[in-house]
Amino acid sequence: MPFLKYCRYLVALVALAYAAGIAHAQSRKVTFVLTSDIYKMSEQNGRGGYARLAGAINAERARNNNVLVVHAGDALSPCLMCSFDQGEHVIDLMNRMKFDVFVPGNHEFDFGKQAFLKRMGEATFPIYAANLRGPDAKPLPGIRDNEIIEVEGIKIGIIGATAEDSPEKSNPGDLKIAKVQSTLIEQAKLLREKGAQFIVGVVHAERHIDTALFDLGIVDVVLSGDDHDIRFSYNRRSVFVEGGEDALFVLALDITFEDKREGSQKLEWTPQFRMIDTADVKPDPAITERVKFYEDQLSRELDVEIATLKTPLDSRSAVVRGGEAGWGNLITDAIRSVTGADVAIMNGGGIRGGRRYEAGHRLTRRNVLSELPFSNKTLLFRLTGAELLQTMEHGYASYPRPAGPFLQVSGARVLIDPSRKEGERIVSVTINGEALDKTRYYTVAASDFFLRGGDGFTAFTDATLRTRLEDAQLIANDVMVYARQLGEIDVKPEGRVTSR
Repeated sequence: MPFLKYCRYLVALVALAYAAGIAHAQSRKVTFVLTSDIYKMSEQNGRGGYARLAGAINAERARNNNVLVVHAGDALSPCLMCSFDQGEHVIDLMNRMKFDVFVPGNHEFDFGKQAFLKRMGEATFPIYAANLRGPDAKPLPGIRDNEIIEVEGIKIGIIGATAEDSPEKSNPGDLKIAKVQSTLIEQAKLLREKGAQFIVGVVHAERHIDTALFDLGIVDVVLSGDDHDIRFSYNRRSVFVEGGEDALFVLALDITFEDKREGSQKLEWTPQFRMIDTADVKPDPAITERVKFYEDQLSRELDVEIATLKTPLDSRSAVVRGGEAGWGNLITDAIRSVTGADVAIMNGGGIRGGRRYEAGHRLTRRNVLSELPFSNKTLLFRLTGAELLQTMEHGYASYPRPAGPFLQVSGARVLIDPSRKEGERIVSVTINGEALDKTRYYTVAASDFFLRGGDGFTAFTDATLRTRLEDAQLIANDVMVYARQLGEIDVKPEGRVTSR
């Protein structure tokens, strides 16, 4: 080969190698696959469930070597089988799917501290919760604060934070839970001091906390659960992603890392968001088989008919948390009937089926337990009219925005003026046709969730109990007995809660 031609050949090879190196450096990509708030293990109308989620994860892992599968909390409850095994089957399914990051949500504590620790001890996947401590203020066994993972030369810091409102919404006992925002600030500082170049905060948090984390840019990426939203945002400084519920859709976030510019210390990166519709995903065969195993166990006990619906019932979140609902009327009528209470109340957030039942539907045990999966019990309280009014003001503080504390009622009629400021929105309350008397005592049937001050209902924590805790029945059982007695269920909104 002539010398000049040989030189040109070498130059071409060097140029190709250099270009390939640049392309390789510029194509360093990490994919985060996010899910959270999974309450149904089987698919619904061809979407969601663990088998389709596993299929989506399989496809992402085949697509890119650098994939981190993240679950941002609410796995162990509320779900139908969770009422029986306290989430043991969920841990089995998640172990088989090999999650890379799990952060406990508020519902992980629904069965109490000991059940939470037992389930977390059975997990073979990494668990992160930097704001969670034991009663001695020490970290819990097997639960990490953070970690630095190196991917193709990039040091990625992972921080986890559980739901700070778990003591209000659930039952963590004497476990200590710090604020999410302050925890991420502290942990991000520690990770950067250890050399982390890119930090991901995985949190189970309400919208206002998510918004603050994103706006403040405490970490590069916030992956969140809790609100059941499908949201993603990018402000050229940080990224926020939340992936909905029940794995109906799965959010994939691709981060492409660029070479540092000459003289720059900053790591350059670009996000790409992809929403995966699990209706288009091939379910994982092994997980499908395992889900069927658990569903078969349930069916033997639960697919027993108890009543027929004369009118439709709707338990979708916006319905039961935003206004009077037929399901709310059925549940509160049932617990008022069994206790003989003056008034019965139920927080809308405790009704969890998330579906519409058509007239003619044959209601089963499974349906009732799907709507009331928390194993809450019916209690009879004694409250003054003033305490009951305070309770209703709290329950309707967010109206007309749907919210978990929204009260479904029986034995009462409530008129709300949402234009008034919080704490002064109740225009009138009548109890069995008579105006509420602030000085009189009333018997109130409600869930033991209220006894714990759940959702901020503080009036019940020191109230006189007319029911012995050891004698209390499951709300779901009271509803099943009441529905069977009715035979035909004809409940619908009838003006129990109205506004002007």
